[in-house]
Amino acid sequence: MITQEQHGDVIVLTPEAIAEVSGNGSLWNDDLRPCTLAEHDWGGVKFATLWIGMCLCIPTYSLAAGMISLGMNWFEAVATIFTGSVVVLIPILLVSHAGTRYGFPYPVFARLWFGTRGAHLPAVARALIAAGWFGINTWFGGLALDAILAAISPWPGVPAHQWIAFGVFWLVNVAVAARGPQAIGKLAQVAAPTVALGALALLGWAMTQAGGLGAMLATPAKLQGAAFWAAFFPSVIGVVAFWATLALNIPDFTRYARTQRGQFVGQISSMPWAMAAFAFVGIAVTSATVAIFGKALWNPVELLVKFPAPVIVIGGAIVMLSSITINVGANVVAPARAFENLWPARITFAMGAVATGILALLMQPWYVLAEFSTYIFGWLGTYGALLGPIDGIAIADYWLVRKLQIDLQELYTTSGRYDYAGGFNWRALIAVFFGWLVALAGLVVPGLGFLWTGGWLFGLAGGLISYTLLMQADRSKLDATSFAAITES
Repeated sequence: MITQEQHGDVIVLTPEAIAEVSGNGSLWNDDLRPCTLAEHDWGGVKFATLWIGMCLCIPTYSLAAGMISLGMNWFEAVATIFTGSVVVLIPILLVSHAGTRYGFPYPVFARLWFGTRGAHLPAVARALIAAGWFGINTWFGGLALDAILAAISPWPGVPAHQWIAFGVFWLVNVAVAARGPQAIGKLAQVAAPTVALGALALLGWAMTQAGGLGAMLATPAKLQGAAFWAAFFPSVIGVVAFWATLALNIPDFTRYARTQRGQFVGQISSMPWAMAAFAFVGIAVTSATVAIFGKALWNPVELLVKFPAPVIVIGGAIVMLSSITINVGANVVAPARAFENLWPARITFAMGAVATGILALLMQPWYVLAEFSTYIFGWLGTYGALLGPIDGIAIADYWLVRKLQIDLQELYTTSGRYDYAGGFNWRALIAVFFGWLVALAGLVVPGLGFLWTGGWLFGLAGGLISYTLLMQADRSKLDATSFAAITES
C-alpha cells in the first residue's frame, strides 16, 4: 500500500496515511507531524541567514574571546574556531539530509533509532543542553539590563540588584518564547544586523584605543609547544560541542527545505565563515583589552561597563536583543518540542517553553560563566561527551543502517515497525551507554585522559560503530523492494 510520495528530494505522507495516523494523540500533533509539500519552501538563502543570525551571538563572542585568556594569540584562536566549526558542520550536514527528505522534527527522527518511547531519552538530553544555553543567554542579558539601570539610576544601591535584573529578563524571555517561534520573526530580522553593527563599532573603538589593528593583534601567544596543543585540542572540541546540539536537532529547520542542494549550500557557505568572522571581532577586541586594561575581558558586559552611560545603554540593549533572539531561535524550539513529545495531546509549545525557562534556572548559568575554563572545559566539554554518542547513532541509523529508506507513517504508529520492544530500541540504549563509557574512561583510567578531553569525538565514534554493528540484523530495516512498495515516485 502506498503511504508516502516522493517529490524530488522530499517525501511526504499521502492524504490516506495522514488520515490513518493523525488521530494518534500519543505520537501526533501539529508541531510533530511531517511537513506537507507546500511547507517545504525554504531556499538556501534562508539557511544562510539563519546561521548568520545564530552565529552572531554573545556566547560566540565569549567563546572566541576566552581563548585569548587561555594564552592563544589572535591567529591561533581564529584557527581554533574555524577548525571546530568545519568539524561539527560534517555531522550537521549528514543529519540535515534526513530532515529535508522526510520533513520530520528532531523528536520524531529520534523515534527511528530509540523507539517511540525511547526517543524521550535523546530528546530530553537535547532539551537539557538547550535549557542550559537558555540560562547562559539570559544571564548575559540580565547583566546587560543591570548595567543599563546602573548607568542611568542609583540602581547599584538596590539589594541583590543583579539578581533582580536577571529575574526580570528571565521573565521577558519566557513570555516571548511561550508565544512560539513566530513571535521572534520580525525581531530576528533586525537582531543580526544590529549585533553586527555593534560588533564593528566595538572593533573600531578597540583599534583606536590600542593604536591600530596591528597593535591590537600584537599580543603574543603565551602557550608554546605541548602547552599549546594541550589547550588547542579541548578548545576545538569545545567549539564542536558549541554546535553539537544543532547536529542533533537541525531537522527542526531543514525539514522546511525545498531541495537538498539548497540547504547544503546555504549552510556550508555561511556557518563556519560567520563563526570565524564574528570570532575575529571578539578575539581582536579582547586582545586590545589586554593592552588597554592589562587584563583579557572575555565577558562583553564586563567590558561594556567601562564605557560612558550612553554607550552602556545602547550596548546593553544590543546584548539583550541578541540574547532574546538566540534564545527563542535556537534554545527553545528543541526543548519545547521534547516536552511536547512526552504527551502531544496535552502539552503545548507554550508549556514546553515555560518548562525550559525553569530548567534553565536549575542549570545555574552564573556558575558556568564565572570562569572561562568552567565555560569551555566544564560546560562545553561535559555536554559534548553527553551528546557525542547520540550524534553518532543518528548518523549511523540514517546512513549506514537504513541507507535513507524509512517508512514515514510508521513513525506515528503505535506498535509499528519502530516501536521495537514496548517502545524501546535496546540496541540504541546499549550503544549510547557504550559511547558514554568510552568518554568516561578518560576520567578514571590513567593515561587515557584524551578520551574525556575529546569526549564528543570519541563518544560519537563509540556510538556510531556499536550501533551499526548491533543493528545489522534488525527487522525494522526496509530493503529496497519494501521501500518501493510504500513509496510513489
